[in-house]
Amino acid sequence: MANELLALAVLLWALGAILALAGRWLGFVRAVLGLGALCGVAAALVALPGGSPVTTLPLAMAGEHFRFAVSAEGLWLMGFGLVPAALACFVATPAREGRAQWLFGVALSLLGALGVFGMQNAAGLLIAWETMSLGGAVMLLGERLSLGHGKKVLFMLGLLEVGAVGLLVAFLALIVGSDSLDFAGFATAADGLPGWVQMVVGLLFLAGFGAKLGLLPFYEWFPGAYGSGSGASGAILSGVVLNAAYLALSHSLVDWVPAGGALSYAIGIVVVCAGVTSAILAVLYAFQQDDWRSLLSFSTAENAAIAVTSLGASLMFRSSNLPALAGLAWTVALLHLAGHALAKGSLFLAADGVHEVTGRYDIRHALMVSRGSLAFSVGAMFAAMSLAAMPPQAGFVSEWFTFQTVFQGFHLPGMGGRLVLALAGAGLALTAAVAFATFVKVFGIGILGAGNHVRGRVGTATAMSTGLLGGCVLALAVGMPLWLGALGPSVEARFATDAARQMHEGLLLVPLTSSFAFISPTLLVIVMPLLALIPTGLLLLSARRHPMRATTVWYGGMRPDVARTATTALTFSNALRTFYSFIYRPTVETQRETTGAEYFVTRLEFSHDVAPLFGPYLFSPMLRAVNRLATRLRALQSGRLDFYLALIGGLLVIILALTLV
Repeated sequence: MANELLALAVLLWALGAILALAGRWLGFVRAVLGLGALCGVAAALVALPGGSPVTTLPLAMAGEHFRFAVSAEGLWLMGFGLVPAALACFVATPAREGRAQWLFGVALSLLGALGVFGMQNAAGLLIAWETMSLGGAVMLLGERLSLGHGKKVLFMLGLLEVGAVGLLVAFLALIVGSDSLDFAGFATAADGLPGWVQMVVGLLFLAGFGAKLGLLPFYEWFPGAYGSGSGASGAILSGVVLNAAYLALSHSLVDWVPAGGALSYAIGIVVVCAGVTSAILAVLYAFQQDDWRSLLSFSTAENAAIAVTSLGASLMFRSSNLPALAGLAWTVALLHLAGHALAKGSLFLAADGVHEVTGRYDIRHALMVSRGSLAFSVGAMFAAMSLAAMPPQAGFVSEWFTFQTVFQGFHLPGMGGRLVLALAGAGLALTAAVAFATFVKVFGIGILGAGNHVRGRVGTATAMSTGLLGGCVLALAVGMPLWLGALGPSVEARFATDAARQMHEGLLLVPLTSSFAFISPTLLVIVMPLLALIPTGLLLLSARRHPMRATTVWYGGMRPDVARTATTALTFSNALRTFYSFIYRPTVETQRETTGAEYFVTRLEFSHDVAPLFGPYLFSPMLRAVNRLATRLRALQSGRLDFYLALIGGLLVIILALTLV
């Protein structure tokens, strides 16, 4: 049944792509793409806790037919990633132009993501990977929602192709050893490689798949690319596309690189360090953004890095013969990405709601809480709470599990590994603190801000989609004891342990044992409203004796102006910008225009920014080197026929020489 539903999803997405290319019936195309995504969700629900059956496709390369099967963890990530994708398809981009191109890009992205989830050989995975990247680029280019969007998307594609080249080299090393494109022989082939080659292959997989996950230095394409598109595009890129990239990275490091030994342990340490460092830098830059899309994009990189950190911890535990802890860390990453896909999808669609009302994506006071329905405000609040790791939301559960996992680093045999996980815990604590402040800023200013700049309202489809995804975030947290059962067989098959089942005792969530720590979002949802009755009752009683009197704040004798005196996104984050100025290297520019005497200012322009960390020192020198090389090779395009004939003659001589040898 699961394969039939996935086949139906493919047909619907292919039909949507064809109709979008024709530019016809775009409303119908949106519905078709959304229904295809819902078919994928249904396939995950039907097949879990098992995987989908293996299917041989009528496609072949190098004499081998492509095989397709989605593992249980793939169905988990795909199902949760497709929920916001389906709603994004139904709501669609707010861009007035290029909707057909956007829908075609969505179809390509979804088809590519499904291929990454299910292809069982290297050639099929690379084709699906490139299709997914191309779909994202087409999607963003079609919207034209920012200046210079073409350059930003090209920068994204450039970095993704760097990662794709790394993947190609890693796959070639394993294909030569196994004499096959199929993943089934990769682990055996890797065992036969020298140790340093295995290490290089693991690092190439980390860089290749990490380019789409936003690991350093690749996260620098996130704000530009996400900021050139809509919230609907962001919901797809940060949901199903991100989950597909993580699944590929997990399979490469857990299944294809040899398990156990010092080499796997060393790769785990590198993965943990890369994940924690990426999370810290990404969340620091997220806090400084004043655009919904850019801020949420950095947050996406941060949350992907947290999942990668858990994956690295899993490799370290497995190499140390601690299968239960390895299964715990591996499962925690899946829980984290499931909650992240729902919460981030909700806030990205909320950003589109802000655009509907204000015409911009700026985080500013617009009294959004009264511009949309109750579902819009509550859904955005639940999503922001989850991404800020506030109880009882899903983000709180997964980050709590992440901390409990790294805290158990004392089980590792060596001091080096223990120290790495201890420092990782400290780095994740910093990340959590800044993430909390970031989403207080987003919700407090962007949703609750009491400005009065506009008088529009959020569309019904956007408001209901935001609310539905926010409700799903809470449902994931409350039902976590039940949801964990869907991952049990997959963890047991991979790590020979029932770690997923040991992560809960009844309604309590525990890190394998309740003697170490425990929480219960299910009970919190019941207890917290009951406890709230006590302060609510005291407040009502005191209001009778001591009634509250509201008055305006003193404003220098002038009439108060809430819009002018309110806290802005810049003032909220300026203290941290000053404290971490060695990282941000902030820039502030003020330009004045005067008429006559310099005292009479007619126009004042203020701009501020933070400098990218890797751009000036890594990407810019590489760009200059490529430009210099292109200048020197320009002679090859001289247009002279005799020169081209000479080149062809030289090639023929080389070919003949090689044949004779």
